[in-house]
Amino acid sequence: MAHTLAQKIIASAAGRDTVAPGEVVTAAVDLAMIHDSGGPRRVEPILRELGVGLFDAQKVVLISDHFVPGDTDEGARILELTRQWARQRKVAFHDGEGICHVVLPERGHLRPGMFVVGGDSHSPTGGAFGAYMFGVGATEMAGVLATGEIWLKVPETILIEWQNRLGPGVVAKDMMLALCARLGMDGGRYQAVEYAGEAVAALSMQERMTLSNMAAELGAQAGLIAPDATTVAWLAAHGGDAGDWGWLNTDPGAALLEHHVFDAAALAPQVAAPHSPANAGPVGEAPPTSIDVAYIGACTGAKYDDLKNAAAILKGRRLAAGVALMVAPSSRRDQERAAADGIMAVFEGAGARILPNACGICAGYGADRLGEDVTCISSTARNFRGRMGAASAKVWLGSPYTVAAAAVAGRIVDPRDLLAGGDTA
Repeated sequence: MAHTLAQKIIASAAGRDTVAPGEVVTAAVDLAMIHDSGGPRRVEPILRELGVGLFDAQKVVLISDHFVPGDTDEGARILELTRQWARQRKVAFHDGEGICHVVLPERGHLRPGMFVVGGDSHSPTGGAFGAYMFGVGATEMAGVLATGEIWLKVPETILIEWQNRLGPGVVAKDMMLALCARLGMDGGRYQAVEYAGEAVAALSMQERMTLSNMAAELGAQAGLIAPDATTVAWLAAHGGDAGDWGWLNTDPGAALLEHHVFDAAALAPQVAAPHSPANAGPVGEAPPTSIDVAYIGACTGAKYDDLKNAAAILKGRRLAAGVALMVAPSSRRDQERAAADGIMAVFEGAGARILPNACGICAGYGADRLGEDVTCISSTARNFRGRMGAASAKVWLGSPYTVAAAAVAGRIVDPRDLLAGGDTA
């Protein structure tokens, strides 16, 4: 029989030869990832009440990213509790190195075929590496930490195929905003979304991470991309090992819940109007909108590739009068690489303010949250009312190209004009 990539990974984790969509199985967890917000402070009381420890400390990774840099009394207390728990439980701990979804793979913790759970809704990011990874809440995570297992209903697969290649100034974030508009935020039906096609194969690993990350915005459980030579090379460069990955694909003829086909070459840069990623459309069709704040941050929009793209717009240009640009690189390693390549100097020369390597205002943390009646354009995955600050704030979503272009123009514009050397008139 033909099987999907999701079925193959879940069957392996369940110790089965095959599994069928709709079956409920118990799967062994290869790795559990938790962070400072939903991690030790939430799960430790449950473990204590149960009177149990960790199933395997070597299969647990803890990352501090929400309360970093701990500049409030509450944040400092939570970070200290997190650090104490890491020492006591003897787990791998990445403290203040960046956002969990970016740090986890760049530190070599993921490989194709793994079955992974994460204590955060954007955990499907791991699917970019051919791992089946999804998010769970603190109570369910406590059960995973205690037993090393989790039950799940085997999902059906929704195949999203992107034919041809993206044009200049169009990136994975535009693909995802277009999908949110077309399929809706429940279009994933809590099933497994798999991305394929020429455009996906041509993407860098960090761009693939954006596709898998925003499977959460489609309402999917997982966002998978079959591993290939690009995956193997990236993992090798980051201390990882792809292992035996040749079997990790969806077989021809495997049963699919849905199969959508899109033309990447026809896609224009997208923006999503407040207050949903599903309010997306081509940037050229957006109403005239002036902005106060441009934010380049989050696991979706401030990786090295994202920073490089934004800098291509900003190089040799200054911010529009009255616009504040905030840049929060998603990991320390990506920021250091961007600094070595002159990218951070471009941001500073344009007048940007550099923020810590943390979730920051994307998740509503820190002193830089949006104020009343502010209009912001952001490279984050979500623009829900009140998520990034005041409920009266209006947040638009775009790619790093589009956010940078708006910061220069003072309003939402098509970034391709600036990439081509034009002005903002």
